[in-house]
Amino acid sequence: MGSEGPASVTFHVTGFKKFQGVSDNPTETIVKNLENYFNNGSPKGVSLGSCTVLETAGQGAVAPLYQTLQSALSNDTQQSGSNKVILLHFGVDSGATRFSIECQAVNEATFCCPDEMGWSPQRVPIIPSDGGISKARKTFLPVDEIAKSLAKMGCDVTTSNDAGRFVCNYVYYHSLRFAEQNGIKSLFVHVPDFETIDQDTQMQFVASLLEVLASLC
Repeated sequence: MGSEGPASVTFHVTGFKKFQGVSDNPTETIVKNLENYFNNGSPKGVSLGSCTVLETAGQGAVAPLYQTLQSALSNDTQQSGSNKVILLHFGVDSGATRFSIECQAVNEATFCCPDEMGWSPQRVPIIPSDGGISKARKTFLPVDEIAKSLAKMGCDVTTSNDAGRFVCNYVYYHSLRFAEQNGIKSLFVHVPDFETIDQDTQMQFVASLLEVLASLC
């Protein structure tokens, strides 16, 4: 596709479907709306590689998750070195009042309730070959800088060192491991429900997030 100037950033984005206690997951709407957002024009230097809505399940989400992760590597421009890739994951925290940029994931699955496929692990390593449940993987993206930039744009955002131990953490851990092994980057963001922060405001936050991430890469 040959372009001049700075390398562009391609985002591969995931959200989740409904789960126990959350019948309408805002991240499913966000991910579906992103495609329309990009059809109407995207920020300079930003492109959308894929949008995937995952089942809110641990083991049940792994196969489609890795299809998304692998699609990031099959991008021709990534292979040519002219494009950068970010795996961007969204999950809902129905008790939150602001957006939360997650710094890390932990190698532990301890689900507070069964996932959508009935799995309810307790103190199980997500990837046993990585070691015990205390093992953590951190994003290589500058989380504090991202949050500060978003705050200057008017976003109500914070950072977090605890993505929980449910499916969000499960997916993030897999993604961080994959990203590290393949020289790309991964980030997970928790959003409130739409009753707390309305849909239009959340979509504006996501647009701002993409711009900030692209500018920092």
